[in-house]
Amino acid sequence: MRFSAFASVLRSVCPVVIGISLGFTLSLLSVNWTEEACYEGDNGGKVVGTPGQDGQLKGARKPNSILTNSDAEPEEDFEPRIVPYKQVQQNAPKKVFRAKYISTELGMRERLFVGVLTSKNTINTLGVAVNRTISHHLDIVIFFTGMRNRKVPHGMFVVSHGDERLIWNMYQNIKYILDHYINEYDWFYFVQDDTYTEADRIKSLADHLSMKRELYMGSPEEFIGGEMEGKYCYGGFGYILSRTLLLRLQPFLENCRNDILSARPDEWLGRCIIDYTNTNCVSGYEGLRYNHFMLGKNSDPSKEQSEHLKQALTVHPVSDPEQMYRLHRYFTEIELQKTYDEIAKLQAEIKNVSVVAFEGNRSAQWPIGINPPFEPKSRFEVLRWEYFTEEEIYSCIDGSPKCELSGIDRMDVADVIDAAMGELNKKYKPVLHLKKQQLINGYRRFDPTRGMEYTLDLQLEVVNQKGHSRSITKRVYLVRPLSRIEIIPMPYVTEGTRVHIIIPLTLQDRSYVNHFLEVFASNAFETSENAVLTFLFIYDPVEAQQVNHNDIFASVKTQINAYERKYPTVKIPWISVKTETPSQIKFMDIISKKHPVDTLFFLANANTNINSEFLNRCRMNSINNWQVFFPIHFQDYKPEVAYHNQQLPVTTDLVKDAGHFDRRAFEEACFYNSDYMSTRTRMVADVQDNEEIIETLDVFDMFVKYSVLHIFRAVEPALHQKFVYQACNPRLSEDIYHRCVQSNLEGLGSRSQLAMLLFEQEQGNST
Repeated sequence: MRFSAFASVLRSVCPVVIGISLGFTLSLLSVNWTEEACYEGDNGGKVVGTPGQDGQLKGARKPNSILTNSDAEPEEDFEPRIVPYKQVQQNAPKKVFRAKYISTELGMRERLFVGVLTSKNTINTLGVAVNRTISHHLDIVIFFTGMRNRKVPHGMFVVSHGDERLIWNMYQNIKYILDHYINEYDWFYFVQDDTYTEADRIKSLADHLSMKRELYMGSPEEFIGGEMEGKYCYGGFGYILSRTLLLRLQPFLENCRNDILSARPDEWLGRCIIDYTNTNCVSGYEGLRYNHFMLGKNSDPSKEQSEHLKQALTVHPVSDPEQMYRLHRYFTEIELQKTYDEIAKLQAEIKNVSVVAFEGNRSAQWPIGINPPFEPKSRFEVLRWEYFTEEEIYSCIDGSPKCELSGIDRMDVADVIDAAMGELNKKYKPVLHLKKQQLINGYRRFDPTRGMEYTLDLQLEVVNQKGHSRSITKRVYLVRPLSRIEIIPMPYVTEGTRVHIIIPLTLQDRSYVNHFLEVFASNAFETSENAVLTFLFIYDPVEAQQVNHNDIFASVKTQINAYERKYPTVKIPWISVKTETPSQIKFMDIISKKHPVDTLFFLANANTNINSEFLNRCRMNSINNWQVFFPIHFQDYKPEVAYHNQQLPVTTDLVKDAGHFDRRAFEEACFYNSDYMSTRTRMVADVQDNEEIIETLDVFDMFVKYSVLHIFRAVEPALHQKFVYQACNPRLSEDIYHRCVQSNLEGLGSRSQLAMLLFEQEQGNST
């Protein structure tokens, strides 16, 4: 009993004793003990101990103590040194540069650069044909030539070196790429303008090549005379150079120009690459082949049955543009058939998989591979079907119950019927042959998730193999699916461009100026918007004679002076014009001469409310030498009609009962002065034959008829106009006058609002 009690006490005390012993042992081990601090001195070689202040040996030091010098000065002689405080001077923080695009900051590059070697004699023939067949498939295509041509074909990026020597041009081509594009692309493809290139295949080849390889790829050829080892790439079939190879070649490019003599530019480049990079031309790499085909003289590609031609990336030589276009059609048909075969294969796979699905074949949507139909969540989302026959359609733009089927709608119906008959005969041949007798009923609707859907009730004549015929009715369903969205490359624009706003004013427009200036001042003057406002005062001959003593625009000029005094940094210029027939082209002829060619104009009227949001869209949608912008403003309905027997609201919202987007109005326009001048130049011949054409056209019609630019029309909610009745000029063309009249009529009110007014009028007359 006593032993067990003693054992329990020992168990509880034992850890404490062990811990104290262990701690004491570790503390002794952490001290560096020495009995004597020894050094050799002048005391006859005796070992002398140096006592400390307390009589203990200084040999035993604390581990963290610091020996200040080799003479082991006493610790009491140490005095701390006071360092005076000096304020640290803050340097200006270094500004961090951030790239505008993520790809720039991360060093991402495009895959393929394409350079086409052309000349002043072939750039307008074969060069144009090459550009039309490959440029819309590739990111960039640049044409390199020697002598400068006075007229460069539209839509082509041409670099002229000013010399027709072939070797010099090739040297300048490589140098130009190294100076401007070496950090933007991984692969560089060179080809002559008498060579057809299957753009999608060459782009696919570059996508599968490793960018870090020093690769020189094309059609290998022996050097002339055979005196040099290695092979160069024959320029007729084109060749691909890697960015890594060009960077390695860059320091020696000047040596190549001075040391290597050759008659052919492709051979000169091959010798340069082999001499300084030890890289030979290869026709294949890592299982990828550079396939090419030698085309015979006067050869017709549609009659060629060679498998080498079908698999070729490039075809050479091409004798004329017509042969280039035939080759393009030939390869396009091959790729289109491959696409159809792939679609059929995928559809078969979907059918096979759907068999084992939970719902069986019902789980596969029709048509196979197309998005399922849109399912409305409420009655307001139900898609409307349009009824049509071969002659008429029962949903008209003007709201009429029935109108003639014409234009693109007629072509659409005819195309759908032909497609239906083709599919029916494909399905029932050779047992039956079907002929269309008439379309009984036709229905169509646009489904935004999949495309245009059609339901056709066709009356058909069916003829069997024995020649017996019979008339039957067959219902067919068709879908015209939405094609893949294509992103069109657009030139780069910025929102920093200054906009010159032109406001033409007539006698009738004076009442709108006060409100216009008030709104514009708050949106532009007070925010320092990068825009210049210019007024164009239009006088008729009688008003112009009285301008000295009775200026009809005197009040407007007074308002302009008041705003210039209120905003000292703002200047509002004005231009006075005398004319009997106001015409946009006449006005712009005067304004265009007073501004530089790179000026961005916004042509508007005094009833338009302009803000910064729209001005930014004007800058982004107007692209020099590419696109002009004609916005569609929102116009209020006539207040007496829209708010009949109601209190007028303080502000108008953009809702269907308050107004509409006036698609008949073309007064507002954004365009560059250079585009206006080039388009106006194309009118010279017609103006000489008929001077009145300037008065019968507006700026929109001029760009449509005489320019090669894109005409961009879009609704613009940031442009807002109050209701105003326009004075239509009968001297203008019939189309412009009709648009003006229709704009006035449609701007009165919505159909329901006008119907209510008529209903109330009829009720009043009946009582």
